[in-house]
Amino acid sequence: MTIQGKLHVKYDTKQVSDRFRKREFVIEYADNPMYPQYVTFQLVQDKCEQLDAFQEGAMIQVDFDLRGRSWQSPQGETRYFNSLDAWRLAPVQVAAAPPAGDMPPPPPPPDAVDVTQMSDEDDLPF
Repeated sequence: MTIQGKLHVKYDTKQVSDRFRKREFVIEYADNPMYPQYVTFQLVQDKCEQLDAFQEGAMIQVDFDLRGRSWQSPQGETRYFNSLDAWRLAPVQVAAAPPAGDMPPPPPPPDAVDVTQMSDEDDLPF
C-alpha cells in the first residue's frame, strides 16, 4: 500500500529487545484538507535509518504493509492489534505551477463565432 502526506512528527529509534528495534513517525494525510488525518507508522530493524533523510514538514510517500495480530490475556480475553509497517520512504516532488502571465490564452472552441467579423446590422425586432 502507498500513501502520501506531510511528515508531521518523527520519533527516536527504540531498542525494544537486544535483537529488535523500531522507529515511529506520523504522517498528516489530507485526503480532505478540512479534516486532516494523523496516521502513525513504524519502521523496524535496518529500515529505521530511512527517516533520517527527511525533515518534519516534508512531503513524503510511504510504502507500507498493514499488519494485524491477536493476543490473549491471562484472563482469557482476546485483543486485536494493528500496525502500519513502512518499508520504503521517498520524497514527493511537488510540481510548481507556472506563472499566470506566461500561459497563452486557451484556444476558442471549434464552433465559436468570431464577433469581430459580425456587422452592426442586426435583424432582431427589438
